[in-house]
Amino acid sequence: MLEFEEYKQKINALKPTLVTLSTALKTEEALKEIEELEAESSKDGFWNDMERSQKVLKRIKQLKAKCDSYKKLKTRYEDLITLCQMAIEEGDESLLPELIEEYDKLEKDLETARLSTLLSGEYDSSNAIVSFHAGAGGTEAQDWAQMLYRMYTRWAERHGFKYKLLDYLDGDEAGIKSAAISIEGENAYGFLKSESGVHRLVRVSPFDASGRRHTSFAAVEVTPEITDDAEIEIRPEDLKVDTYRSSGAGGQHVNKTESAVRITHIPTGIVVSCQVERSQHQNRETAMKMLRSKLAEIKEREHLEKIEDIKGVQQKIEWGSQIRSYVFMPYTLVKDHRTNYESGNINAVMDGDLDGFINAYLSMNAGK
Repeated sequence: MLEFEEYKQKINALKPTLVTLSTALKTEEALKEIEELEAESSKDGFWNDMERSQKVLKRIKQLKAKCDSYKKLKTRYEDLITLCQMAIEEGDESLLPELIEEYDKLEKDLETARLSTLLSGEYDSSNAIVSFHAGAGGTEAQDWAQMLYRMYTRWAERHGFKYKLLDYLDGDEAGIKSAAISIEGENAYGFLKSESGVHRLVRVSPFDASGRRHTSFAAVEVTPEITDDAEIEIRPEDLKVDTYRSSGAGGQHVNKTESAVRITHIPTGIVVSCQVERSQHQNRETAMKMLRSKLAEIKEREHLEKIEDIKGVQQKIEWGSQIRSYVFMPYTLVKDHRTNYESGNINAVMDGDLDGFINAYLSMNAGK
């Protein structure tokens, strides 16, 4: 029963983290604010000001989600103590695997929750728009871009986030030339913003009959989804709008009409496109949302006062500019070059196990 006693000590050692988390999340203040906002929402005339009422309801939802998340962690901690105590009292060693599994999960989730308190940027709580672009190298790079697309959709599924396809351009023989998805969930942008950059792949190419090793590059771009038009003002005269026939994902209808939309923001040179919706109007609306998001992300990153100061900068998708390397051959390793965090389980990473990389980046930037 020595192992149970050891785990009892380890579980008790989590309590200070739980208390610190409550303080960082300001749960008491949040409960008080919820009470005040709900009182406001029940007053006569609350719906007269639609803009204010929507903001109040959105704030209530955010605060409740934060409090509920902490409450669930606290309940799991208390259940773990009860399980451990019961196992000790009954001398039931068959409960040890369950105890170890639940402890490991709680420890990991507490760390993730702690790191989420570091997300204090203006758009960190927003949904994310993730874009993928194949680098030079033809089919090999396009296949790599599709592998990254799959990796991030698996990450979203692991976290219970929803994702939606916004744009998709097939590769010449395999893979994709480019694609964009929106990922909807609390702090989606805050967690994923660390993934922006060039990703490098080293493997024996399945497209090379000689079985030679290839190095490929693809870029991932992450921007916050901006829903409030007032935050980012875009002048119609600054836009160049082109329509064309869609290709790739979207069914037969999209190929018959010029429903796809490409928008160029002339002052910055930023280009966005959407072709997955059924109508030109819907594609234009989605493309405008993508453009606002890109402008907002650059504005925040560069600490700019005005949108006019933004200049679109296209990073070269090639050797020397990568943030992370994925090596399949001659050994298996994924290494982040900014934090030096690495994982030898490349299959798990490609299936969306990215939390270690994301958490390492957030921890590194916490002290800055």
